[in-house]
Amino acid sequence: NVNTMNLPIRRFYPSLLLVVLACGCEKVVELNLNNAEKKYVVEATLSDQAGTARVQITQTRDFSQDNSFPGISGASVQITEVGGSVTNLTEISSGVYENPSLAGVPGKTYRLAVSVNGQSFSAECSMPLKVRFDTLFVTDELLFTDVRKIANIGYQEPAGRGNAYRFVQYVNGRPEDDLMIDNDDYTDGRPIRRKLYFFANKDENQINSHDTVTMDMQCIDPVMYKYWFSLDRSSSGQSGQAAPSNPVSNMKGGALGYFSAHTTSRRIIIVP
Repeated sequence: NVNTMNLPIRRFYPSLLLVVLACGCEKVVELNLNNAEKKYVVEATLSDQAGTARVQITQTRDFSQDNSFPGISGASVQITEVGGSVTNLTEISSGVYENPSLAGVPGKTYRLAVSVNGQSFSAECSMPLKVRFDTLFVTDELLFTDVRKIANIGYQEPAGRGNAYRFVQYVNGRPEDDLMIDNDDYTDGRPIRRKLYFFANKDENQINSHDTVTMDMQCIDPVMYKYWFSLDRSSSGQSGQAAPSNPVSNMKGGALGYFSAHTTSRRIIIVP
């Protein structure tokens, strides 16, 4: 047996080792970015407000191509209330389909059907009951070394598990890119007061005095909470995920994207 207590200890310094190796040799690594099969992307929303039914159809692009995603024209798009009527959506611009009068009803379930170039896609989503959006105001908060103005929201979370929410913030009409979602796993039946922290990369996206802040509170189906949660955690490769992946979607038939049937409540304030 070897007495390990008397063995010499060797310490390695990885950063120094990397510098030595980098100085000693160079090697060109070529990544083989194969062209992937293109997939259709369907982004569909229906709210309880008339004129908000909207479906946008695009297609994925190869890694070497730019990030422009032209709309796909000529599709057949329908939204059906389960047990009720069928509504056709009309193409108003390239790849964008709308209906000016369609409004969803809270508590009802809706099905989306899309047919394009011989392929068919579908999704189903239930529109939750509406939760009253009570309060919106702004406070100054210390974020790292900067003081920033942050929106605060308030509402009464109803009793009964399964409620989920998405908040969409606009500053002077510009939407904030950060995903803001929540559910009632730990807040069921409680009055909610929450600060919606976000980390704007540009000065024009930050909240300042005299700005107009608009906040949409969406009551979303749990399947859509799972979609937004997985998009935030997995698709971005953040939060310790090993590699980015597609979010968990309710879209069937091979397309990417989602169909969200949700209620919307809006509050608007002028920042003091």
